[in-house]
Formats: sequence, structure tokens, C-alpha cells
Amino acid sequence: MKAARRIALEVVGWGLLLAGIAALVLPGPGLLMIFAALAVLSQQYEWAERRLDPVKYRALKGAAESVESWPRIVGSSVAALLLLVAGFVWIRGPEAPGWWPLSEGWWLPGGVATGVTQIASAFIAAALLVYSYRRFHGKPDAVAELEREIEQADEDFRSL
Repeated sequence: MKAARRIALEVVGWGLLLAGIAALVLPGPGLLMIFAALAVLSQQYEWAERRLDPVKYRALKGAAESVESWPRIVGSSVAALLLLVAGFVWIRGPEAPGWWPLSEGWWLPGGVATGVTQIASAFIAAALLVYSYRRFHGKPDAVAELEREIEQADEDFRSL
């Protein structure tokens, strides 16, 4: 049973890591997938466990910074909305317009799968924005605590 669990964790962890790396350049929540991969792999590998806290705190710092001001909140909201709209356009798959200079195969690549990924990414972005707003917006004590946790995680990482 231990061998099956280990194999399952390996497959899921490495699969998430590869998908996360791909999603950094393709539509999708790449950093979130990489963090999830490290969380899974940290159960098997010490190197992944050591990197998990610094990555987690950097992600939380990015979340805190994303809701520091109203222009950032509005910008993030608009980006999530545009991602949602793009996903529906990809799923609908309209024909390439006349001005499109490349072959039709290059118009909206990936088809429905890309559209679904974009829609999922939009919902994830919206959920993370709500979470970040509720946890960090107008709460300097929460941001200061996060800064302390980042410093501690960095010290722990360097001491290994």
C-alpha cells in the first residue's frame, strides 16, 4: 500500500509540476499549479519541503500587494473578466477574421480545452482576489505578520 501511495504522489506531483510550468506560458494558473506540485512532492522529497514555505509566502505577498490599492483591485478584476470572456470566445470558436495574417490553424489554438482552462483560471483568479481582499486589504497588521513569516522562512531555508 505504501508503494502505491508513493507512486500516486509521484505521478500527481510531477504531473502538476509539468502542467504548471507549461501553464506559465499557456493559459492557466501556472504558479498555483507549481505550488500545488511542491505541496504534493514535499510529502516525498525534502528538497520540495524546503522550497514550499518560501514559495507559499511569496505567493501570499503577491496576494497582499494585489489588493493594496483600488487601481490594482480594478485591474485584477478586469483581467479576470477578460480571461473569462476569452474562454467563452475560444469555446465558441469563431472563424478567423479576414485580417488574420496566419493560417486558420493558428487562430484560437487549443480549441475548447484552452477555453475551459481560461474560464477555470478566471474563476480561480476571482476567488484569489476575494480571498486576498478579505485577508489583506486595509489590514497592515496582517501584512506585517506576513513579512515576518517571509523573513523566518528565508532564514530557515538558508540554514538548511
